[in-house]
Amino acid sequence: MYCPFCSADDTRVIDSRLFGEGEQVRRRRECTVCRERFTTFETAELAFPRIIKRDGRREPFNEEKLLAGIQRALEKRPVQTERIDQALLNIKRRLRATGEREVASRRLGDWVMEQLRLLDEVAYVRFASVYRSFEDVRAFLEEIERLERDLPPGERERQMELLDSGRDTDAKGRE
Repeated sequence: MYCPFCSADDTRVIDSRLFGEGEQVRRRRECTVCRERFTTFETAELAFPRIIKRDGRREPFNEEKLLAGIQRALEKRPVQTERIDQALLNIKRRLRATGEREVASRRLGDWVMEQLRLLDEVAYVRFASVYRSFEDVRAFLEEIERLERDLPPGERERQMELLDSGRDTDAKGRE
């Protein structure tokens, strides 16, 4: 590994440890020439299945595209970065675990919706409104009602209410 400070090609590992969920190795390195220290992260390079789009096109799995979609749904929502990272990791694990060479984008989208549903109801509805292409307000409301009915009790307390449950609020949602 080249030193990022002096470009010497002789560095030594000072410390190694598992990072995150054990899917990365964090290595602390020292340059033998300039003595600067730096950190590297090592991950296994695993092949993900190709994604079959609705129109039949096939494209490589793109983690950045997946993350961008999740972040767009979660924009301005009170969800911790660690929980987002864990959701992304869960989706990637599930994708790898299929053992298939190709996976339909619809299946991947369903997994994203499952994770968003656990993270934040508003983000789930945002994603679902685009992903499922709701035809009208009634279909949108039916999805919200189904979401509130089916959300596990432990998750319900961690999220803000999606629909007003009878409290008196003004136009800006204040009590």
